[in-house]
Amino acid sequence: MDMTEHCIALDIGTSGLRAQLLERGSGRTVATSITARHPIPGMNVIDHVNFAMTSGADVANGLIIRAVNSLFASFGADLSGVREVAVCGNPFQLSLFQNIEIRDLAYAGKNMLESLGVVSPPRDGDVVKASDLGIEGMPDAVVIIPPAVTHEIGADAIAMLLVTDVLGSEEPCIVVDYGTNAEMALIVGGKVYTGSAAAGPALEGQQIERGMLASPGAVADVDIRAGGWECTVLDGSMKDSRGDTVDPLTGKAAEEGEMHGKAKGITGTGVVAAICCGIESGLVTPPNILTPDGALHLQDGINIYSRDIDEAGKAIGALRAGFLTLLLEAGIWTGDVKLAYMSGASGLYVDARKALSIGMVVPGAERIVQFGNTSIELARRLATGKVSLDSLREFAKRLRATHCMFATAKAFKDIYSIEYSLWSQGMPASEYNNMMDVYDLPHIPDPLPDPEVRRMSATDLPDTEGRTVRILDDAGTVLTGPVEGCTMCGACVEECPEDAISITGEGGAAIGSIRSDRCAGTACRRCERACPESVLRITPFTMAGL
Repeated sequence: MDMTEHCIALDIGTSGLRAQLLERGSGRTVATSITARHPIPGMNVIDHVNFAMTSGADVANGLIIRAVNSLFASFGADLSGVREVAVCGNPFQLSLFQNIEIRDLAYAGKNMLESLGVVSPPRDGDVVKASDLGIEGMPDAVVIIPPAVTHEIGADAIAMLLVTDVLGSEEPCIVVDYGTNAEMALIVGGKVYTGSAAAGPALEGQQIERGMLASPGAVADVDIRAGGWECTVLDGSMKDSRGDTVDPLTGKAAEEGEMHGKAKGITGTGVVAAICCGIESGLVTPPNILTPDGALHLQDGINIYSRDIDEAGKAIGALRAGFLTLLLEAGIWTGDVKLAYMSGASGLYVDARKALSIGMVVPGAERIVQFGNTSIELARRLATGKVSLDSLREFAKRLRATHCMFATAKAFKDIYSIEYSLWSQGMPASEYNNMMDVYDLPHIPDPLPDPEVRRMSATDLPDTEGRTVRILDDAGTVLTGPVEGCTMCGACVEECPEDAISITGEGGAAIGSIRSDRCAGTACRRCERACPESVLRITPFTMAGL
């Protein structure tokens, strides 16, 4: 194989990394590999920010680069002839990848940045030698990094707008990249209103009891049938395949499907489907599950619990609060936006009708278009020369958007308080609009029962149907450090919900090791709190060679 005819597309997402080896001329996919998780500790971009600020940007950069090298090596191909690597992601992830200033993204306020002496680096796109970034095995390759529009609107948002072509819409529409940090853009009369909701990782299968990212063996959908609940499970090529039809009260299979015995866990989309089916069948009143044992039973022993509904509900609530806040910002309301675009893994795999029914799609939507991973699609176009860096720079210059900071928007806070009451405090859904009255906000309509839905791709990753997707469970990202005063009691190991930490004794001293991709980061710290001697601190842990 002549490697001079190949290139690589890389997507650095908040939940993990995805890469494809491509033929330069045809754009045909030669190999696809993904990491099971993000290499930096934490479940969302805020956790990643905290880690980078406390442990050091160099450590965070080293974790990403090591994961990238492991990912590329998993292609199983000679990469010495690769000349181009194109990468896409949000501004923070790309800044860590490049190892450039991140404090201008972490802190809000001009005065704060000036007091710290922070100068924002240019983020208008770049071409960098791969070897200068620490990427191994391709000495003559360059890395193409697309531009951002502002600190809040990065390359991933450009990808979402460009690939879906929503800017050409003649009617008001909204596009959302569903993920832990859900970017959304409302287009009204040629104007663009953007926002980013920290939905958290539940919609990507994380912080769910049996949750997992979209990968083979994941329950991705659930439907109510005459004989029970029919599960849909992703096969080896990430395609929907029929699983078992089970009794949700017991998990007993009434009918076995082709994926019988092959389910390993459940994606966020599967959780959404189970919640929808539970509400429809009267088995769920958020956050409570009204079954004898307090669980919804799916195939192969995979269950949904009340705490899973609580986690997913917080994410769904953040999304709907974001939608409504953008509508208010633009001076319109739910009846004005009938077209919704869904991108990202969760946006593609979720049943759009179920998503609309529980609040994951803008209320009032009548037509829904589901895209795949727009971020890696932009990287593919850049890598193969179908889109140039200069054209992206021009696109970014032309894009003038009004960005709404949900963290400081009163409307978002008010609506999210209603959503929290609904999903976590047991408020009946019938009280929703009464609570909107309390905050002097307009009512939202009941969802359309049968919207028009178009699904543009069978899988989240382009050009992978019928091909194996390599899933890298261990990207070699391990942080280690001495734990002085440790008695080797094992309390931290037992407490870790992700089996991320281990303690070993070397030469009479205790050495702690953290699988960074498994660690929940600063939002967790259960291992530190469990230490009876209060001597465990994971912040100073670092990677070998740094």
